[in-house]
Amino acid sequence: MSLLDTAPGTELGHSDWFLIAQDRIDTFADVTEDWQFIHTDPVRAADSPFGGTIAHGFLTLSLLSRMFGQVMPDMDGARESLNYGFDTLRFLSPVPVGSRLRGVFTLNAFEERRPGTRLLRLGVKIEIEGKERPALAGEWLVLLVYGEQA
Repeated sequence: MSLLDTAPGTELGHSDWFLIAQDRIDTFADVTEDWQFIHTDPVRAADSPFGGTIAHGFLTLSLLSRMFGQVMPDMDGARESLNYGFDTLRFLSPVPVGSRLRGVFTLNAFEERRPGTRLLRLGVKIEIEGKERPALAGEWLVLLVYGEQA
């Protein structure tokens, strides 16, 4: 599929499912030095309103890069795709340990920024298998670089 030929509002696809196991949460906690008990202590977290440990919101967010790679392998000849940030981002639901997540991507806009670059505005959502409300939703900005410019 060519992005140039895709109408805004078109769903581009969804990623595979990713399991959120406790070892993934613990590894993320170690990397980010965020050992809050709600993420890393199943015994204490069992007495919380969530009934067990939950993934860090930023762990869930960080999976978008891999999910994006599964959905968007052809970038219309772009030499690079650069994370440009988010216009909106909301963490909507906790992600309990043992959940499976997948990313869903929608083309919001595809704008020329300057010669050799285009800004891709993606509606992103990370779904939790079996739940109606997503873990997160937002608009992700990706800068596509063509030719020799950066």
